Amino acid sequence: MRIPRIFTEQGLVEGAVVALEEGPSRHIGKVLRMQVGRELILFNGQGGEYHASISHVGKKVIEVEIREFSVGSRQSPLNIELAIGLSKGDRFDLVLQKATELGVSHIVPLLSQRSEVKLNPERLTKKLASWRQIIVSACEQCQLNIVPTLSEPLKLGQWLSECDSDLKLVLHHRSDGTLADIPEPKSLSLLIGPEGGLNDEEIKCAQSHDFKALTLGPRVLRTETAPLAAISLAQYLWGDF
Repeated sequence: MRIPRIFTEQGLVEGAVVALEEGPSRHIGKVLRMQVGRELILFNGQGGEYHASISHVGKKVIEVEIREFSVGSRQSPLNIELAIGLSKGDRFDLVLQKATELGVSHIVPLLSQRSEVKLNPERLTKKLASWRQIIVSACEQCQLNIVPTLSEPLKLGQWLSECDSDLKLVLHHRSDGTLADIPEPKSLSLLIGPEGGLNDEEIKCAQSHDFKALTLGPRVLRTETAPLAAISLAQYLWGDF
């Protein structure tokens, strides 16, 4: 039987008994219907994980007893930052989930010229919480113990001026640059546009900030496909695939 992995914001110490937050408690008690004595694995994003068992099942709160600690983050040796234009519907949610599974360390939603998503402060707060939960759930599923960081949406120009990775790549189909001859980097930033891609001015601006143009073959990939293909290739060449 698979042992569920649960993320908690709390500090974790061997031998302690902790009450899990409302969301995990509801998932364990109402969805999984787990009872006292069942085993869990807890992690809090600081690296490593803790084996634990349920010590009390309440109506709203699940208490667990923490046992031994296991070292290991399963973090890729390649530090990958994904900056991608906001897209409509569930496309962005899919990118967050799959990019986390593939081993990115940082995700930046971008506001670019062709971005059609508009977020007022209230909606932004709700979206950030939802996006964060998607990332956490992906970590629980793929056994990643360090949760990728998620930035608030940034304007493209602001992010470009702050990006300091060893290797900076901007993806677009009007280039003939490939990954074949690029030396191995320690850190990588991938820039990908929204639906419709980045415009010529934005691509030139990225290149003026030392971004190299990269294409992923002769076919035009969708905004949710391109980052997953690029991350997979980078992990194969320089990471842990």
